[in-house]
Amino acid sequence: MTFEKACKLADIPDGGVIGIEVGETPVALVRRGEEVHALYDVCSHAEVRLSEGEVYDDTLECWLHGSCFDLRSGKPTGPPANKPVPVYRVKIDGDDVLVSLSKES
Repeated sequence: MTFEKACKLADIPDGGVIGIEVGETPVALVRRGEEVHALYDVCSHAEVRLSEGEVYDDTLECWLHGSCFDLRSGKPTGPPANKPVPVYRVKIDGDDVLVSLSKES
């Protein structure tokens, strides 16, 4: 499994989300303390950037229609989305956040 540097840990606000590109893949990075989650940064319902949404507990809410996605599984936890988004493995190496584009689940 190959990991690529995505950003610095400090680039992601605690309790927040940023959108980045890993290669040509849009990735939403969500930070909760020292834990970082990586999800495909396109809503499965409306094809807009999830990184423009809000983080609530263990979910990322799409800003357009309010679909929520579980940070660990990518599964929708509320309508209107009914398809999951891919999630990716994350490693923290010192101050760097590394992401593997291989699907975690």
